[in-house]
Amino acid sequence: MPRTLISSGSTFEQEIGYSRAVVQGDWVFVSGTTGFDYATMDIAPGIEAQTEQCLRNIEAALQQAGASLRDVVRVTYVLPDGGEFPKTWPVLRRFFGEVRPAAMMISAGLADPRMRIEIEVTALRSSG
Repeated sequence: MPRTLISSGSTFEQEIGYSRAVVQGDWVFVSGTTGFDYATMDIAPGIEAQTEQCLRNIEAALQQAGASLRDVVRVTYVLPDGGEFPKTWPVLRRFFGEVRPAAMMISAGLADPRMRIEIEVTALRSSG
């Protein structure tokens, strides 16, 4: 089974030594993804905007892997301030409301104090 590495073009991938996503068979593993806009390497201050950008970044990686958000079976949310999680729910509902993947939210520090959320997903590419 070939292994395919997906890159977003983020400088972090090269600096740290990881891939935005790894495709193994029909499985797609998307790394923890933050709200950075990789085209500008800027990050919005609000958690809602960061959540939206995280999911756009994840969606782009999934598309490169031949998958979509509809294929997501597992999602993990990491927030430095767990009390902010309810602010993300309208955005999450828009992207995952019909998909309803298995999910977990963890409150933990992130690599950059500007980061308010990081999202990691696992997808199983559908055959049709």
